[in-house]
Formats: sequence, C-alpha cells, structure tokens
Amino acid sequence: MTRKYVVIKPLIAGNWKMYKTSQEGVKLVGTIKAGVHSVDDCDIVICPPFTLLSTINPLLDGTRIALGAQNMYVEKEGAFTGEISPLMLKDLGCRYVILGHSERRQYFGETDSLINKKVIAALTFSLIPIVCVGETLPERESGKAKETVKAQAEGALAGLSAEQFEKLIVAYEPVWAIGTGKTASSGEAQEMHEWIRALLAERAGKEIAAKIRILYGGSVKPENISGIMAQPDVNGALVGGACLKAESFIQIIRGAKKKELTC
Repeated sequence: MTRKYVVIKPLIAGNWKMYKTSQEGVKLVGTIKAGVHSVDDCDIVICPPFTLLSTINPLLDGTRIALGAQNMYVEKEGAFTGEISPLMLKDLGCRYVILGHSERRQYFGETDSLINKKVIAALTFSLIPIVCVGETLPERESGKAKETVKAQAEGALAGLSAEQFEKLIVAYEPVWAIGTGKTASSGEAQEMHEWIRALLAERAGKEIAAKIRILYGGSVKPENISGIMAQPDVNGALVGGACLKAESFIQIIRGAKKKELTC
C-alpha cells in the first residue's frame, strides 16, 4: 500500500551539553548566525548551558535561530536548590526545552514518570518539549529496542491530550550512538522513527502523529545528515558534538533538506 508522507519543515537542534564558557559561546553563536542567515527551509534551535541563556538570547534577536534549554524542573518556583523552573526559562527567552535525554536518565536517575511531569509542565508554560527516547546497545542486541522505546514514549507522554501532542517534538537517540562515532544506519533510523510515529498515532490519532516532528540524535555529522534526512519519518536532528563547531553545525543545517516522498 502506498503511503503519502506529510512534508514537515525540518528542525535542527544543537545540544551544547556542559561545554562553552561565555566568551566561547558568544563566538560560536556569531559564526553560526553568519553561516545560516540565508537559511529559511529549516528551523534552528541552540541549547546552551543554563549559564549562557541570558547572554545568548539577545544575540538571536532578528535571526531564525530559537533558544532552547537542556533541562528543567517541574515546579514554577520553590525550595528546590540547584533547579531551574519553566517560568525562569520563559523569562530568559527559551522556546524549547530538551527533556528525558539519555544522560539525564543515566547519570541523574530520571524516570519516565518524572519526565512526564516535566513534559506537562513545559507545555503548561508554552515551552516546546523535545522529548528523548532511545535504547542502549544491550537492549538493541537483545532485540528489546522497540520495547524499550515504547515504554519510554508511553511513560513520558502519558495523559497528554491530542492538542498537547501537536505541540511537542520527539527525538530518537540510540544511546549506543551518542558520542561514540557510531550512527544508526539510515534504515535503522527510519525503522525506529516509523515505529515511534505508529505509537504516537495510537495515542493522538494518525492525522496529528503524521505532523509531529521526530528528530534523530546520535553522532549526527555533516557526512551523514543527507542520508538520515532522506528517510521519510525523519524530520530533523538533535545534534551533540558536531554542534560545538560552527562549521560542522552550519553544514548539518544546510544539509537538512526535505523532499515530498511517497513510499
């Protein structure tokens, strides 16, 4: 049966993780701005550390680059030492927030239940959550990749209305490909993205699921972005290491073109 794919404007998000001082961040943004000023066929998001959000926000005025955060807590305010609230992110000019990244799960013990609360809090404050799911190498090798991703997606997105589903982004990040230089093949990426879209359709309906952007994250580089983006269910990328160098991030953005596909 022929399937007509909805053409969605790609989104490329750069996750700086725990890198860049203020001076380094300002320099990086300046170079990225110069390199993508003519790009209008791709949405661009940069997610610096919390310490740089207030510095970088004004640098993005008048550009097509949006500001995102790498994490947040579920409460608006309170005695939660060391945490950042969604209200604070909005105040600093953020439009997006990464939630449930595998490093948050691995190093800080974040559960699907906590991530679900964060997703709901982000949506409540009109932040666009980039919700991450993905399996480890042992889970893939044991044939449990889809089972793992399904559990994470269902847990993180539990209780959302169809309207809320329309406002979020999902990022598939195979944990075994993050920072390792390994990348899921284009076929592996498409297979999992198609699986995720089917899961979303069960929860939000096919029409809404067809329009949700599903990003690929895992050693995305200028050399592999075209092959990844050629897959019909891949709508962009969550970029790690390659976004820390302006030229490679610019090349990825320029390579993230999407054509109408029928499969």
